[in-house]
Amino acid sequence: MKYKNQILATMQHPEYVPLRLSELREAMDLPPSQEKTLRRDVEEMLAKGYLARIKKNRYIIPQDANLVTGEILFRQSGQALLIKDSHLAQDGQETVQIASEDTWVALHKDRVLVRYSEGPRRQRRFNRQKKDRAKDEAPWGRVIRILERHRTEITGTLQKSHHFYYVVPDDPRIIQDIYVPDPGQADLSPSPQTGDKVLVQLHEWKQRHINPEGKILKVLGKSNEPGAELSALLHKFDLREEFPAAVQKQVKALPETVDKSSLRGRLDLRQTRIFTIDPDDSKDFDDALSYEKLADGKIRVGIHIADVSAYVRPGTALDKDARRRGNSTYLVGKVIPMLPFALSNGLCSLVEGEDRLTKSVFVTFDQKGKALDHQFHQSVIRSHKRLTYKQALAFLREDDPRAAIKVPLPGAHQTGATGRPLKDLSPKELSALQKDIRGLWSIGSRLRRERMKNGSLDLDMAEVNIYVDEKGWADRIEQDFSDESHQLVEEFMLLANETVGREFRRAQIPSIFRVHPEPVEEKLVELRDYLAVQGIKVGDLTKRPEVTKALRLIREHANSYTLRIAFLRSLQQARYRAHPEGHYGLNLKNYLHFTSPIRRYADLIVHRCFENFLAKTTGQKPGQNVSRPPRLPSQGDLEGAAEHISRTEQNSTEAEREHVKIKLLEFFERETTKKKKTEFNAVITDLRNHGMFVELTVSQAFGLVHVSTMQDDLYHLDGNGTSLVGRRRKRKFQIGDEITVITERVDRFKRQIDFRLADQVPSSKRSRKSRGRKK
Repeated sequence: MKYKNQILATMQHPEYVPLRLSELREAMDLPPSQEKTLRRDVEEMLAKGYLARIKKNRYIIPQDANLVTGEILFRQSGQALLIKDSHLAQDGQETVQIASEDTWVALHKDRVLVRYSEGPRRQRRFNRQKKDRAKDEAPWGRVIRILERHRTEITGTLQKSHHFYYVVPDDPRIIQDIYVPDPGQADLSPSPQTGDKVLVQLHEWKQRHINPEGKILKVLGKSNEPGAELSALLHKFDLREEFPAAVQKQVKALPETVDKSSLRGRLDLRQTRIFTIDPDDSKDFDDALSYEKLADGKIRVGIHIADVSAYVRPGTALDKDARRRGNSTYLVGKVIPMLPFALSNGLCSLVEGEDRLTKSVFVTFDQKGKALDHQFHQSVIRSHKRLTYKQALAFLREDDPRAAIKVPLPGAHQTGATGRPLKDLSPKELSALQKDIRGLWSIGSRLRRERMKNGSLDLDMAEVNIYVDEKGWADRIEQDFSDESHQLVEEFMLLANETVGREFRRAQIPSIFRVHPEPVEEKLVELRDYLAVQGIKVGDLTKRPEVTKALRLIREHANSYTLRIAFLRSLQQARYRAHPEGHYGLNLKNYLHFTSPIRRYADLIVHRCFENFLAKTTGQKPGQNVSRPPRLPSQGDLEGAAEHISRTEQNSTEAEREHVKIKLLEFFERETTKKKKTEFNAVITDLRNHGMFVELTVSQAFGLVHVSTMQDDLYHLDGNGTSLVGRRRKRKFQIGDEITVITERVDRFKRQIDFRLADQVPSSKRSRKSRGRKK
């Protein structure tokens, strides 16, 4: 923006009054020929919230008119919260509360212009004398303009009333139904039917008291069926399975296997025993490990990363599309890849038994596991074995290597490759694999202890893996713990990332770094107060020793999962930056992402910078018939890419979480149809007059056990609100208690699950004789 600073300086002058565009140009002493450029800058500043347009097309800095811009986030109740644009949150207040009646025609995640007010109307009516508000309470506001719609296409379920058709949005934070014309008149095939999942184009919505209207664009399938739900999710988050024709054409021109010409100048590691360790359901494999004992007693560990940059060259159609996507998105049973299948699951994936181009980081350790030096190479490998975490864990925990054979392989529909069954390996091969894995863990465990000792935070949490059957239905749920097999891989990936980042900085190689900013102090104070209510007493959380103490106490707490979520929410989000600004969680200074170029564009950029680094420091060339490494990106290019891929990463994270919620609802909805109900272990997380909120131990699903289903007694909260107590039998339920529940009801639209205590069957199935009997 050419005139941004001059525009702001003009409007910040004490004698400035709101001016039209031509008047502003004159006030800035610009010639008429510059009005077009000025208009472009003003429109961009309006879009970003630096300016506001008021009556008669006059312009002003929002704060001067008691206005603020930002993103509006709705709750299911209809109330909303405005997240101020970053440059407007300098006063420490990042949010503005908005009552449901003051949201006007805004929809979830729209960019809006808000005027500050005294509070919601009903509150003002009953509290007219209450002028002062607590300093730490977010101010109230009222939406007066929609600056930008977050989306104009919405997915939902087609329904019909007596006189008209309407669509119920999938997102429960969009509380208005959308009126649509008779779908029978639409020129669509197949014709939309009641109960179908559809895509709707919103018309302009101007009046809050009238529901928004729209037009059905597409039928996605029957609502609640896996295919329809997936299609709706992809539309919602603008995730595309298909690749442009130019990309497909470029991929077809690539070889199906690694050709000999691409091996020139690379370190040949095809005879070295190298293996991958990944989850059961991995679709692509972009990192592998090797363990070698050297003649002098030292140990050399190799971290080998798929060389995507050998095939995805800067400026090509393939590169541009990968940048637009930013990263792969890992949904339940489905991957939306950053790269086409031929690359992500084929030519770049380190599948077992195939030659693959890699970039290798070698770290040499002494016999006590202390790192001595490192080397970098362009290389070629052939993975000896594809292992799952469960198989690697069996090699670590069981002395007999044959125990790993008993670990079941994932289904072919769940993974990109299963590799040879372990039973097909000779005893010598099994023994060698076990020695390598145990050798790696002896070093990895030391690295982990040192990392934690140096202040790295243990933020690992058990992950929920939902597996689908061949038709896509949620079939089973498993909890995946960060055991030794996960930690082994994690430590060497962290080591490679930090080693490359540190050497880049020494060699003054520009790149993209992974940054985790320090937490905001106010958030840490709020967390400390919350932990105190839960019985966890800690000191100043701006001090790292107190943070590690808090995490240790949280791990030991009965309500550990909920408290860990609260802890994570008190931290800032990690993001990408063009400078090494440090990583708070890992307590590392030069951290970047180098180890996953198949699924992250950031790593692909780092690999291109790595080629420049090798050429500068060792004279190694990139190979693949390329005489010199790609041009180093400018600082501006890096900053733009970092901002873009931070946004795409956040979008993918939201999509992944959303799909997990959908699949959990699907799984428990199927549970309600079973004659013999599955019993689930759960922990009570909160108590209310109307029942107990619970979290299931394995799936981490949340739900309510309503008091109306607790038919053995009449339950009520005690005076302190800490226990739900039966009036007659005095049976007591408290936060942190472990109980067993069965699924009672699932509401897909509200995204709610209700449970029932497993020891209390429905009254319709109990005889009169048993109803009054004590248990």
